[in-house]
Amino acid sequence: MSFKKLQASDVRKALSSEEEQAKINEIRKLIGPVANKFPTLCSDASILRFLRARNWNTKKASKMLKEALKWWLEYKPEKIRWEDIAHEAETGKIYRANYLDKFGRSVLVMRPGFQNTQAVEGQIKYLVYCMENAIWNLNPGQEQMVWLIDFQGWNMGCLSVKVTRETARVLQDRYPERLGLAILYNPPKVFESFWLLVKPFLEHKTYKKVKFVYSDQPQSLKIMEALFEMDKLESAFGGKSTENFSYQAYAKRMKEEEKKMCDASDASNSDQMSVMSELQQSESSISDVGSNASDEGDSTCNDETISNLDCLDAIEHLQLDCRKENDDKNTVKN
Repeated sequence: MSFKKLQASDVRKALSSEEEQAKINEIRKLIGPVANKFPTLCSDASILRFLRARNWNTKKASKMLKEALKWWLEYKPEKIRWEDIAHEAETGKIYRANYLDKFGRSVLVMRPGFQNTQAVEGQIKYLVYCMENAIWNLNPGQEQMVWLIDFQGWNMGCLSVKVTRETARVLQDRYPERLGLAILYNPPKVFESFWLLVKPFLEHKTYKKVKFVYSDQPQSLKIMEALFEMDKLESAFGGKSTENFSYQAYAKRMKEEEKKMCDASDASNSDQMSVMSELQQSESSISDVGSNASDEGDSTCNDETISNLDCLDAIEHLQLDCRKENDDKNTVKN
């Protein structure tokens, strides 16, 4: 089976345009007048992403969208500026590549082994900044991005369960259906063990988008060739480009793009207290999500899956045990 066919097989049967519009209208009715104050976040395309994330369950999608709107008002992702997160970008641990994949999707390169800070809040703020930038640079008509994750320099000491949990929450709760594919390039064996533990706590839709790729496997090369122009792809991922990350050049590019993005916020001119009040008033219309909605949509994609992310804390023992083992080995050597 080709990669394109495999990709298509993961997509559920689409609704008719009339059925989609009916569900969009129902979402707007459940959200209430506040939807009019967020023309982008509550556009048809955006609402469809929330519906797909909840397998067309309108009550669950409404609840999810309302919570995302509250987060947007409080977190203000559109107001994060380069100077706020510049120090997070110094090592190139996350950056947007200067090319798209063959499907017109933005590409975020991630190198978790290049982590240079400790504060979870700062790391998540930088992730949100990169997500916003990647979305802004999508081709017209394209809604998703690709994550290219390079494991060079990575070990269990680089792992932060809190960052993993918050990253999953941001991706699943705040930017649903924005991830098209996540490629894990040459992950070490120890990460594969960690992944087996983490996978049950992620939404089915999310972990189905994760592909393991290895440079010494011919089939992996076919996946990369199907996705990218090899002349543009970095050599670190099997491509032919010798261009490396330059912090100075990237900082200049981000500052230039910020000028184009500064007017993109829907909420910047809104009265926050008024909008928050309206959101709270709409709570009663969608507070019955649960048993009344259990017969609609896929039970594998629900609120319990997201709350289970808290269980990732138990996995931190694996990280601590690995660190202790490494410390013991170093002690013996010395």
